[in-house]
Amino acid sequence: MLRLDYLSCVLTILSTILVGRRCWKGWILAAINSVIICIIAVRTAQLGFIPANVFCIVLYAINLRTWRKSEAG
Repeated sequence: MLRLDYLSCVLTILSTILVGRRCWKGWILAAINSVIICIIAVRTAQLGFIPANVFCIVLYAINLRTWRKSEAG
């Protein structure tokens, strides 16, 4: 069975490296990771993680849009 906690760990590391290298794909990986954390939260009944990660997903989308606009201009 796929261990979502390990997958989340790998995505956290990869997204941090990519964003640090100014690669916009890191934001996408971070958003995917937040979705995985929400799934883990539902499965483990730790529902407090869900609002924070939904907020992060929205923030990632805003930051990605801003970043892409600044690169195009």
